[in-house]
Amino acid sequence: MTQAVPKLLSFEEYLEQYPEDGGRYELIDGRMVEVRPIGDHEDIGGFLSGTLYMEQRRLQLPYFISRSCCVKPYREATGYIPDVIVLNRHTIVNDPYWKKASSITLGESACLVIEIVSNNWRDDYIKKFDDYEALGIPEYWIIDYLAKGSARFIGTPKTPTITICHLVDGEYQVSLFKENENIISPTFPELNLTAEQIFQAQK
Repeated sequence: MTQAVPKLLSFEEYLEQYPEDGGRYELIDGRMVEVRPIGDHEDIGGFLSGTLYMEQRRLQLPYFISRSCCVKPYREATGYIPDVIVLNRHTIVNDPYWKKASSITLGESACLVIEIVSNNWRDDYIKKFDDYEALGIPEYWIIDYLAKGSARFIGTPKTPTITICHLVDGEYQVSLFKENENIISPTFPELNLTAEQIFQAQK
């Protein structure tokens, strides 16, 4: 008895077939994969969305926050839904996918992408790092509140860490923040926030 091999989806087919059940689904190498964050993960995402929204309003920056925008990297048949993404109102109008599918294909459409690490930590530290860098996303945060990443990414001893990647000449320059260290964000240079305050959002 032969079993049919599921057809791999293109990015366009992924958008067309995206379920309308309220779930979150990413396209990973042609396969639609449901993303189901745990509660602590959602607490941190909600805290960061609210904090960055207030900072954007305070500084009157031309940004807005999304937790459902899809990012299509150069990698074929792939689409990511970041935990938090800060979009640029001035440049997103040039993105051909924004109006029709709440998705972006141009790095300049976003100012900042945030991923909160879960069990598949290699995706955040390796695959998404490479894809966001190649796309030209100016700033990328990796929130590793459970210290799941390997020691080569977060050091030894392994402790909760926020990795902030800032695009310089097409490559990410990486800085690590732990405990009560103040976050340094090129997108939000006046942000008054420590790594520990972000980690405490889920307690």
